Amino acid sequence: MISSPKPPKPPDPQETAAAQTGTNVSTAVANAWLQNPNQVTPDGSFTQSQTGTRKFVDGATGKTYEIPIITQTQTLSGQQQRIKNQSDAASLNLATIANDQSGFLKGYLNKPFDGSNEATEARLMELGRKRLDPILAEREDQTRTRLANQGLKVGTEGYDREMRNLSQSSNDAYNSLLLSGRQQAYQEALAERNQPINEIGALLGTGQVSMPQFMNPNIGAMPTTDYAGIVSDNYNQRMNAYNSQVQQRNNMLGGILGFGGSILSAGIPMLSDERTKEDIKPVGTLKGHKLYEYEYKSEFGGDGEKHIGVMAQEVEKKRPDAVVVGSDGLRRVKYGQLFGMRGAA
Repeated sequence: MISSPKPPKPPDPQETAAAQTGTNVSTAVANAWLQNPNQVTPDGSFTQSQTGTRKFVDGATGKTYEIPIITQTQTLSGQQQRIKNQSDAASLNLATIANDQSGFLKGYLNKPFDGSNEATEARLMELGRKRLDPILAEREDQTRTRLANQGLKVGTEGYDREMRNLSQSSNDAYNSLLLSGRQQAYQEALAERNQPINEIGALLGTGQVSMPQFMNPNIGAMPTTDYAGIVSDNYNQRMNAYNSQVQQRNNMLGGILGFGGSILSAGIPMLSDERTKEDIKPVGTLKGHKLYEYEYKSEFGGDGEKHIGVMAQEVEKKRPDAVVVGSDGLRRVKYGQLFGMRGAA
């Protein structure tokens, strides 16, 4: 029979979402491995390995996925590892010394640095007198010897004048020291203040080790399969095929004998004798009666057009009431009566 085609079952959104998530997870895992290759250089290697898994539960579907845990390991070459070991040992020794030496910093830093003019001048005079006092003392002895050789005695006007000049010269020397050496004395005091801190900071520094230089490989990402799109396209294709089948069925039913439905429903007998047909091919059944595709022979008005209908001789065996024999001896079928069409006589 010409059965009604069944429409395709629409895809389950939850199943489609689960399949798409599974595809995305698989692609992401593949890309993680693809885009992080192992690397080996003269100074070391960089490898990745799976060291376990963690569970991921999709909130939309409740499905659980196993996500690999990737561990990346950097390994130095033998020579670079030995350098690092030596550097680590030296750094530990220096850090230990720095720790031991840093104990005094608490009390040392509790004493604020005095950079005032008075403190700077006091320090400057302390340092300057160590050089100027011997020079000025020697100059005073030379002056006294010179005055004695000239016959000038202590208390005379000439002697007192020379000694006043010498005293003024000494004062000028100390004033010049204060004016020109203030900034230098300040910087030296500050450097002295910072020296212990700098030494401990230097001790805390570590030795240098040549770390491997790894490449950034230019590897493209694997695209995610659009599973949901594929399912949707497949459903649309099946739906189109279903619609086409429905259209074919409608065309088949409407094209029986090539006549309009009004003629069939009117109960007019239509020529259906097997002897008038050629190129006969079975195409299905309708209400228990076989249907055929055929052409009428030219002597019976055939023009090469295809028709679909029953064979009167077969119908006569089951439904003789739907078959009539014309004056020409050819059998005709009342299609409206045979298939129960409305208005059939």
